[in-house]
Amino acid sequence: MTTTELETQPPIALSREAVAKVAELLADEGEQDLGLRVAVRAGGCSGFSYEMYFDSDESPDDHVATFGPVTVRIDAASAPHLAGATLNYSDGLQGAGFSIDNPNAQRSCGCGKSFS
Repeated sequence: MTTTELETQPPIALSREAVAKVAELLADEGEQDLGLRVAVRAGGCSGFSYEMYFDSDESPDDHVATFGPVTVRIDAASAPHLAGATLNYSDGLQGAGFSIDNPNAQRSCGCGKSFS
């Protein structure tokens, strides 16, 4: 994906379920400017790990996308690692949680929290 493509489309998509859950969690926080920050950091058992947290800070080089009531912020260094990825949320018999389906990951660990 080229830099121009990254600028015109969000680096990550959110499933309907993920939007609903993140919106619910943000509403519970009760802070007006909070958004979801998704980042990729060096570390984890496969080389990189995902990091997600609520953040109200926005840098000029952040990639920002809005999905209904949810604002997602991704730093410039993380954006290429997340290009084409989808953040999902499921609540089933095996437990509830977020997962990232990332076409850039060549391999991932068993816990699903890190990739290379």
